[in-house]
Amino acid sequence: MERHLRAQRDTGRKLLVPYVTGGLGREWREVVRAVVHAGADAVEVGIPFSDPIMDGRTIQEASQRALELGATPIGVIEAMSELDVAAPTVVMTYYNLVSHMGHERCAQSLRAAGVEGIIVPDLPLDEIDGDDGDGWGAVAESAGVENVLLAAPTTPDDRLRAICERSHGFVYGVSLMGVTGEREELAAHAEQMGRRCKACTDKPVLLGVGISTTAQATQAAASADGVIVGSALVRRLLDGGGPDEAAAFVQTLRAALDAGSSHQM
Repeated sequence: MERHLRAQRDTGRKLLVPYVTGGLGREWREVVRAVVHAGADAVEVGIPFSDPIMDGRTIQEASQRALELGATPIGVIEAMSELDVAAPTVVMTYYNLVSHMGHERCAQSLRAAGVEGIIVPDLPLDEIDGDDGDGWGAVAESAGVENVLLAAPTTPDDRLRAICERSHGFVYGVSLMGVTGEREELAAHAEQMGRRCKACTDKPVLLGVGISTTAQATQAAASADGVIVGSALVRRLLDGGGPDEAAAFVQTLRAALDAGSSHQM
């Protein structure tokens, strides 16, 4: 995934990673295929969890609906093996599910399904490798699954450097303090977060959380390598939109990011 994102970035392209809740309706895999076809550089697939502490109302509702429809972690992962898309996939889930599956089984299941990365927001830098280097991080990476770490606006500089060093695939810069969800304007911290991360690493830096519109995406991407957009897309799915609507929304984001990139060149 990191190699793919670096290659895309190095052409001058701003990266776009939509988020889709796994198991949200029968067409969720078609939604993933549609957003890739519409210009996504990678796709983040959320594994539904009953207590998604980082997520706001929209993603919580999507997770609950997916669970009610029978979604399970292993079911979502196995379904991802059938995606066959021309972009890497990264899952987002919580450590409770990773621990419940077992490190080895989880890592091997992800890799067998073609998943290239994982985001575990409640597993901090200090705990990802365990006491003796035998934690989740080492097990995942030995299976070929990259651990994407998050950096918050309050992260001090020394810890930010350590997070950027340990993260693989990309660095996830959190644009605001709080949970996911649509916002009327880009958080004041966002652009500074992008610049701080870029000063610490040459790895792709993506900003996410609270990025909802084309204008916000363009503004955020100007200080980073790209953006992650979740709640704004998932809301459209909750409201009855399917693959076509998801693709249309991602196409507008792609066009705005491409226009913004051309203006910067």
